[in-house]
Amino acid sequence: MSVIYLLITVSIIVALLFLYAFLRAVKNGQFDDAYTPSVRMLFDDETKNKTEKEQPKANNS
Repeated sequence: MSVIYLLITVSIIVALLFLYAFLRAVKNGQFDDAYTPSVRMLFDDETKNKTEKEQPKANNS
């Protein structure tokens, strides 16, 4: 039974270490997207054309 308590304690410590590492990486900008903003201007026309096609045209007659 004492082995179960030891394993639970060790697993909680490991989980807290991973949580700390994850939060530190997020704080330091590890997961910031540096690629998409530089490419977004290349595909800007396609997104505008899609939104224009999706909107129905008003009938003036």
